[in-house]
Amino acid sequence: MFTGIIEETGIIRAVQHGARSSQVTVGAQKILKDVKIGDSICTNGVCLTVTTFGSDWFTLDVMPETLRRTNFATLKPGSPVNLERALRLSDRLGGHLVNGHIDGTGKISRKWEEDNAVWYTVTADEPVLRYIVEKGSVALDGISLTVTSVDARSFSVSVIPHTQQVTTLTEKKAGDLLNIECDIMAKYIEKLSSPGGHGSKIDMDFLAKNNFL
Repeated sequence: MFTGIIEETGIIRAVQHGARSSQVTVGAQKILKDVKIGDSICTNGVCLTVTTFGSDWFTLDVMPETLRRTNFATLKPGSPVNLERALRLSDRLGGHLVNGHIDGTGKISRKWEEDNAVWYTVTADEPVLRYIVEKGSVALDGISLTVTSVDARSFSVSVIPHTQQVTTLTEKKAGDLLNIECDIMAKYIEKLSSPGGHGSKIDMDFLAKNNFL
């Protein structure tokens, strides 16, 4: 589990491609201070496992499903990536609960500045957009952000200077792909309240019957 508060940006040093998978070597500093084999590191929003490491690098195995769901297929040596270690139970939750399980990708359709903020509009498919709500949380390449608006085709976020400085967002431009993780609570609520789920279907009749109307 992660918070979406990026600790460090690393640099892809090498990508070894398999038939449908890959192994990625990432250069880093801060997050390696207490790393162990088997630790989870959120890399561009994807929860991945450290398989080997040195004083300033670590490696990750990327399976075919991850390549299909994320922007990892576009990464190459020299690409920057957002990094975050797993959340400790005693840590402050500065962002929101992030699983590191990507729902899909979105494309930056517009980027513009407003005083000290930088705005991004991201287009995405309906299966992703259905879980995104105005003033809700979303993780983009692992960064916890607040949704400022959403419509049938896209949503927007406004990014403060600090986030620009400590993440890869400052290098992103229109046309670039971002990994998107929606708030997990929305998906659980939908499953439990839908026909075939383990809960009751919530509709107007249900609300009236249970004195909510």
